[in-house]
Amino acid sequence: MSHAIFFLTQFAILAYALVGGVFLAFSDFIMRALSLTGGVGGVEAMQAINREVFRWVFMALFLGMAAISLVLAVYAVSTLGGVAGTLMLLAGLVYLVGCFGVTAVFNVPMNEALAGMDLTSEATRDYWAGTYLPRWTFWNTVRTIACTLSAALLLGALSWMPHPFDAAPLGPSS
Repeated sequence: MSHAIFFLTQFAILAYALVGGVFLAFSDFIMRALSLTGGVGGVEAMQAINREVFRWVFMALFLGMAAISLVLAVYAVSTLGGVAGTLMLLAGLVYLVGCFGVTAVFNVPMNEALAGMDLTSEATRDYWAGTYLPRWTFWNTVRTIACTLSAALLLGALSWMPHPFDAAPLGPSS
C-alpha cells in the first residue's frame, strides 16, 4: 500500500466521522430544539441553515468524501482485495448510498420544498410538524449511521492493510 492511500484512508476515517458528527447533532438535539419553537421560528431557522450549509467547509467534506469514497472503492477492488479490500469497498459504498444518496433523494428535496414555503401559512406549519420534522430527521439519522458505519468499516480495513511504514522507514536510517 502506498503512503498516499494510507494517508487518504486515515483522512477518510476522520472526515466520515466529522460529517457524521454534524448529522448526529441535527438528529440528536437541533431538530428537537427547532420543533420547540412553535413552527414559524423552526421553519425560519431551518431555511437559514439550509442556505448556510453551502459554505465551503462542510460542503467540501461532504462532496469531497463522495469522491474519496469512489477512489477508495476502486482501489479496494482493483488493488487491495481480501478482508481489507472488502471492508474498504463497503465503507465507500455505505457512504455513497447511505449518506450521499440519501441526501440527494430525501433530504435535499425536503429542504427545497421548505425553502419555497411562506412562513405565515398554515400549510407550512402543517408540513413542518407533520412531514418535515419526522421524515427529515429519520433520513438524517440514516445519514448519521451511514457515516459512522463507513468510518468504522474503514478503520477495520486499515487494521487489515499492510502499512507502508513497515516496509521502508521515512526518516534517515541509523
